[in-house]
Amino acid sequence: MRRLLMVLISAASIAVLTGCASPAHGPEEKYFLVTTNTKVPYWQNALAGLSKASSAMKGIHVEMVGPETYDPNAEHEEFQHALTKKPVGILVSVSDPKVIQPDIDAAIAQGIPVITMDSDAPKSKRLLFIGTDNYRAGEIGGKVLVESLNNKGNVAVFTIPEQANLAQRMHGYSDVIAAHPGVKVTQTIDMKGDARVAFDTTTDLISKKAMDKIDAIVCLEAIACPEVADVLDREHVKGKVVVAMDTDDRTLTWIQKGMINATIGQKPFTMAFYGVQMLDNLYHNKPGTLDRDWAQDSFSTLPTVVDTGATLIDKSTVDAYIKQRDSATAKQ
Repeated sequence: MRRLLMVLISAASIAVLTGCASPAHGPEEKYFLVTTNTKVPYWQNALAGLSKASSAMKGIHVEMVGPETYDPNAEHEEFQHALTKKPVGILVSVSDPKVIQPDIDAAIAQGIPVITMDSDAPKSKRLLFIGTDNYRAGEIGGKVLVESLNNKGNVAVFTIPEQANLAQRMHGYSDVIAAHPGVKVTQTIDMKGDARVAFDTTTDLISKKAMDKIDAIVCLEAIACPEVADVLDREHVKGKVVVAMDTDDRTLTWIQKGMINATIGQKPFTMAFYGVQMLDNLYHNKPGTLDRDWAQDSFSTLPTVVDTGATLIDKSTVDAYIKQRDSATAKQ
């Protein structure tokens, strides 16, 4: 018993000396995640990460807010409303940097730490970005694309031009495609964050025989490719390479059915869980000032980017992914 007591005392002393002791939490600790398209599975997985963080740090308040559609102005309004609730930290997925950057800077001016996740506003005063290396995600998708096409074919891309993270993904795709002259992007479609645009455009391409000249379809965001696969299946169009993004349930089902070749899975659960932990540490160990150029400070206590990783999910790995997801998001 004496030896056990000494071990416990030593462990407690080390925790205090290293600053690892768990801080006390209270209801004044309010953390918000502000985003758009809140009902899509991607953000429901992020919400599960928030809930997991709340369980781990008993007593804190976590909440995800934002419009149910892609609407940067509505996201701006939700951000402003969250500020009125006296948050001690905010995570935000930036739909349009021009719209959301002033909100981020205003929060920092009020002494509220802001971390961007999933989609960044690098010119804002946010403290850091946590999420996917989107260029790398594009490279992963690009390699699957050219291999599936056997290095030859025409590609149509569904995207949202305003979103910086999607532009970064396209950059990754473009660099891979550039090394394979037989593969060409012949059409880029702004799907405006609306699944109906993807459905209607794919239907139109088929009805006008334009799909005959398209060998592959790439979706740079989550909600387009399930619609694309649905239309291709309805119209009995076979032999098209389809590379999706994220892990919508319908995307996974279409992979199992063979209508989508692969998708690039991100880790919104991890982004949200780790993001709240970082905000909590900033609340309990707040730096002297938040308004500084952290990226240019070689002795900063904060990283500039936290890469949560991306994974390739295809027919050989989709079942294992579903088991992992269901285990992680199950209610405790």
